[in-house]
Order: sequence, then structure tokens, then C-alpha cells
Amino acid sequence: MPLLILLFIVVPIAEIYVIIQVGQAIGALPTVALLVLDSILGAWLLRSQGRRAWADFRDALATGRVPHREILHGALVIAGGAFLLTPGFISDAVGLLLLIPPTRAAIAAGITRMIVRRGPLRWTGVVVQPGRPAPPRPYAEPVDPDPPRELEPPGR
Repeated sequence: MPLLILLFIVVPIAEIYVIIQVGQAIGALPTVALLVLDSILGAWLLRSQGRRAWADFRDALATGRVPHREILHGALVIAGGAFLLTPGFISDAVGLLLLIPPTRAAIAAGITRMIVRRGPLRWTGVVVQPGRPAPPRPYAEPVDPDPPRELEPPGR
């Protein structure tokens, strides 16, 4: 409940306060122009970093690795883009931190440490031990869904 109060009451009030302060310092039109400009910058960063995260995700799958880091980075890129597209200077600062690769990597490492510290994750009886590799899958020959049939000679 306190988190919801913070998100829906305190953050918008702080955003409005900062916008008013910036508007008083540089003027109304430059403030609006700055907000539009950082939204455009946010859309561009979201596009470029989103493509990079998607390429990293595909590369991880192609090499047979579980793309857990890539999924986390992709989620942080999406969150950063949402923050940058939201009008306000505080949300823009948070979004920028999530979209710049070095700070995003530091934030992802902090989130990973927090998850590992909590211990094993459990979903419907499945236990995932952090840091342990997945058990090897048994090798199976690929199955042809439509095997070739022997042709019968004509006239039978």
C-alpha cells in the first residue's frame, strides 16, 4: 500500500513541482520544448536499445543459452522507454538511467543480486536454483513428420 501511495500521489506531485520550477527558471515554452525533445530522444533510445536487446536475446537462443540476462535487460529497456515517454523530468532521469547500457547493466546486476539473495525461486512446485546450469537434455534424433513412402508399381 505505501508503494502505491508513492507511485500514484507523491511521484506525480514531485513531477509537477519540478516542471513548475524549471518553467520558472527558463520559461514556459522552453520547458515544453525540453519535455518534447527528451520524449523524442527517449523514443530514439528505446528503439536502438530495444533492437540491441532483441539481437542479444536471439543470439543467446541461437547459442543454446538460457537468455535470462537478455530478458532482464529487455524488460529494463521497456521500462526505461516508458519512463522517458512519460512527461516529467524525474521520470526522464530514471528512464535515461535504464536505457544507457552501463547504468542498465549495474541496475540489472543489483536486481540479480537481490533475487539470488532471496534464495531459490519456486513456481508451482518447480525449484530453480540460482547459478546452477540446467540439466542436460537427452539427445534425440529429429523426427520426420512426413516420412517417404515406398511407391507401388503401377498395374497392381
